[in-house]
Amino acid sequence: MAQGAGPASTTSLDDGIVATAETCLNAIGQARDAIHGVIFGQERIVDLALVTILAGGHGLLVGLPGLAKTKLVETLGTVLGLDARRVQFTPDLMPSDILGTEILDEDAERRRSFRFVKGPVFTQLLMADEINRASPRTQSALLQAMQEHFVSVAGERHDLPRPFHVLATQNPIEQEGTYPLPEAQLDRFLLQIDVGYPDRAAERRILIETTGVEDARAQTVMTTEQLLAAQRLVRRLPVGEAVVDAILDLVRSARPEGGDPTIAKKLLWGPGPRASQALTLAVRARALIEGRVAPSVADVKALAEPVLKHRMAVTFAARADGETVTGLIGQLAAKL
Repeated sequence: MAQGAGPASTTSLDDGIVATAETCLNAIGQARDAIHGVIFGQERIVDLALVTILAGGHGLLVGLPGLAKTKLVETLGTVLGLDARRVQFTPDLMPSDILGTEILDEDAERRRSFRFVKGPVFTQLLMADEINRASPRTQSALLQAMQEHFVSVAGERHDLPRPFHVLATQNPIEQEGTYPLPEAQLDRFLLQIDVGYPDRAAERRILIETTGVEDARAQTVMTTEQLLAAQRLVRRLPVGEAVVDAILDLVRSARPEGGDPTIAKKLLWGPGPRASQALTLAVRARALIEGRVAPSVADVKALAEPVLKHRMAVTFAARADGETVTGLIGQLAAKL
């Protein structure tokens, strides 16, 4: 996902990047406006979802039912011109239901051969709805696809489309009968996006605009080629030394060994190098969404929680004292 981000400390812009950036900034701005025209009152959530896709990663949407998580994914697929599919994860879902399976065919001359039938994972934007309700076996089948961008069935490799993104949803309540995502799979998600309730003004707009004769409908604004160009641009944007140092300071301070001494004893585990890579890509994407061609330390602070939250855990004693991962990340980010 975030591996192989390449050099990040370049601070100059060549003419090619500038020209590409001007084109991409216009397209991204139009896409952002189009999504906001359908998803009301969730500007931060929309921007984080766009950051995830522009950075070439996967996102975990955590929120209560009825907060437009499914509608957001559908709208993203439409606006960004992506082929999108949805899989409802349930305890009886098998890996073959996601990846696909081989069937035995017989031709007119009665010769038999196996033919691979692709599963729903062969899409550009996969919505894994309530991913924690599937068994660990099924979750691990998706793990390879998320990390390697290909799947193996009966010993044969099958490449996934490009771009390929997974936006998974998870309900923070109703945990009975669920299978918590293992840390290895959580680490594959670029961001954890917590979806909260809209404010009063946004909810008022929702009431007025979604209970009439017609709902607002998303329109395609970008093509797949434009999105791929924007993703390539994200990896070429320069990152200043101050931003690189802020990323390293933040991630390394969030570890129980060698981290910030004020919180080290409160942590069971902390983020690895993949978190640094994810944060480096995410701050570039956030800068681009906001019309800039270089990230700042403010971007690091803004993305600290969604990048680190699912990559850390506090001890039982710390939880008993009222400590939370969110609170500890806030303390670390404030020191940047």
